[in-house]
Amino acid sequence: MTNSFKQKIDELPISVLQYATIVICFLMNILDGMDVMVISYCAPAIAESWDVSPEALGAVFSAGLAGMTIGALLLAPYADQIGRKKMILLSALLMGGSIFLTGYSQNVGQLMLLRFISGLGIGSMLASTAALTAEYTPNRSKDFWVSFVIAGYPVGAVTAGYIASSVVPNSGWQMMFKIAGMASFITFPLIALFMSESIDFYLRKQPKMALEKVNRILNKLRIDALHALPEKPPKLIGIPVRQLLAKDYRLPTIQLWLALFFAFGCLYFLVSWIPKLASNAGLSMELAIYAGTVFNMGAFFGIVIQGFISSKIGLKKTIAAFLVVTAVLMSIFKVFIGSDWLLVIFGLLGFTIQGGFVGLYAVAARMYPTEFRTTGVGWAIGAGRLGGVIGPALGGILVGMGWTMATNFMIFAIPALLAGVVTYYISSKQIS
Repeated sequence: MTNSFKQKIDELPISVLQYATIVICFLMNILDGMDVMVISYCAPAIAESWDVSPEALGAVFSAGLAGMTIGALLLAPYADQIGRKKMILLSALLMGGSIFLTGYSQNVGQLMLLRFISGLGIGSMLASTAALTAEYTPNRSKDFWVSFVIAGYPVGAVTAGYIASSVVPNSGWQMMFKIAGMASFITFPLIALFMSESIDFYLRKQPKMALEKVNRILNKLRIDALHALPEKPPKLIGIPVRQLLAKDYRLPTIQLWLALFFAFGCLYFLVSWIPKLASNAGLSMELAIYAGTVFNMGAFFGIVIQGFISSKIGLKKTIAAFLVVTAVLMSIFKVFIGSDWLLVIFGLLGFTIQGGFVGLYAVAARMYPTEFRTTGVGWAIGAGRLGGVIGPALGGILVGMGWTMATNFMIFAIPALLAGVVTYYISSKQIS
């Protein structure tokens, strides 16, 4: 019965309900991007107003990333138990509340705590939206739609960059956090009214009125209603994380985790430090913010194009190519320092590194069955974010030691290259 409705989703054109789910998940990832990047755009102003060292800023960046890691590892898996929609609502609450309160923080300690809390919501949001999108999109275009939804992240980062370039110099960095927090609050009614819960969740967990809820969704999908719920499946033996390391999933899971660890380490070094490094290179605060904006504009196009190419030639080849090109660009970055091409290279780096690493989300969403899909995506993101915690912190140490931008970029080209190589050899039969 479950396979029947999935087959219908694969055969029928995408419905209004499916598009609504995709759009809301895309919107939530726009907010994710805003909430992650707002600290980077505000970092030069915070450093100036509080006289904060690069090492302390690195600790603030890493506090947020640590929260994202724990959110993906420990909070996101509960979406398999309580539902994707409820987890997305909870994540939005954590993000909005903590980001808004950050505008009232008085010291680095408070900043770190609130960044950690917002990270919890951000980490669980990414996993939940990717899993829900994978369940509501046809197999033929699943990789594209998962990548498209995650492409909301750089759109949010670009939006935050444009707002920050005006708000931070004129109204202060505190106002920027308040604006970002309010943006999360206004999404609550959209999620509550227009987002549909996972059909698989209703069929597996069978909460009260599950049949009626499933049939309302099926009606909107133009699929015949069910006369009765299927037999409730037995609970998985062991905790879901153990399923990720069961015989059929062990090697590809470890390969995916390694690829994301290396990709995130490189990505979050760039995401966290591009505005500050650009400022150190002599750009004004406004142009330094635009450097991060250009990076994320490139990311949006890279993610969407990666999703399209992957649907044609396969995920592994496409992602590996994107990540290897990232390593090459970072290795030759010093050639462009001081030239008019600097912002172009930032854009190309956003195109390749984010296009590549978001493709790994699609790998995770396709690799695991629905019974523990959010757990699989969450733990993949969590494993990656461990690299993301290390990247900005190491960057802070190297910047504080006075190492040049070119040297830092050459060092972080290595994990980008390793991520591409590991991705190419992921051994899952579900991944082309």
